[in-house]
Amino acid sequence: MHYPRTLRRWISVALLALPLAAVAAYPEKSIEWVVPYPAGGGSDVVARILSLPMSRTLGQPIIINNKPGAATNIGADYAAKARPDGYVMLTGDTATMAANPALYSKLSYNVDKDFTPVGLMARFPLILVVNPGVPAKNLTEFMVWAKKQPDGVNFATPGAGSPHHLATELFRERSGLKMVHVGYRGAAPAVQDVIGGQVPMMFVDTASGYQHIQSGRLVAIGVASPKRIATFSTLPTLAEQGLKGFEAYAWQGLVVPAATPPEAVNALSKALLAALDSTEVKARFQTLGLEAIPSTPAQMDAYAKAEREKWAKVIRASNIRLD
Repeated sequence: MHYPRTLRRWISVALLALPLAAVAAYPEKSIEWVVPYPAGGGSDVVARILSLPMSRTLGQPIIINNKPGAATNIGADYAAKARPDGYVMLTGDTATMAANPALYSKLSYNVDKDFTPVGLMARFPLILVVNPGVPAKNLTEFMVWAKKQPDGVNFATPGAGSPHHLATELFRERSGLKMVHVGYRGAAPAVQDVIGGQVPMMFVDTASGYQHIQSGRLVAIGVASPKRIATFSTLPTLAEQGLKGFEAYAWQGLVVPAATPPEAVNALSKALLAALDSTEVKARFQTLGLEAIPSTPAQMDAYAKAEREKWAKVIRASNIRLD
């Protein structure tokens, strides 16, 4: 078919403009944010805090989709197999990105091959807490009490392989104490049993433990961070109290399926960085005792790899397996 010269020129210009238009159009629809934990927990709270300012920057709604279970593996598998178009993203945390490759002999996803980092989001400082009936207000008193327990000390966690569990195993290794793991299905029931006295201690994240420490239902012994946290500025770190070099966090980042277009990754990264720098997010994080850790995708990749190496050593030394 023969087209007039003017029409041919118009068609050529339109075809050349198509890739640019496609890039400029992202995102064209709502974005799904997969949280591999139940609603109401710390991970869910962080996603909901960040999703609002991110959606404003991107100009599209962000829908939170909670897919809990199997130590984050259900949600991670779902996201890994999602279409890599920039419309599905996942909270990739300590469990998914660092611990699970060592905890499981076989996973349905590969953290190195199936995900592309967008950026780090937050670290949850962990605090060693005890039931008020334990005669201890600091690490020295806790150690004296713990060594007197003939059968060792039971400790609660939100589940086997959780950051809280790994932090306690590291604490057991460094302190030389005899300790017995009592795993729960989530942070809330673990915290409640420490408050009720069924289990004497645990490492709790600030988001789950803040109100209970403030009310006196839990007694804070020390922070697992290298520096004190603003929310509990008078509470010394465990390192300050003699456990030199002890450091443990629950951290979170944002990832998308591998092969997601760079344009989408860049747009999400910019929206995440803007959200973390916003006054509203900083205020909410401070209230919850969270530390924002903004990063580039490359920095998150390097951080996750270093964390995998660190926790793999702890997991092997403690002989923890989840399959």
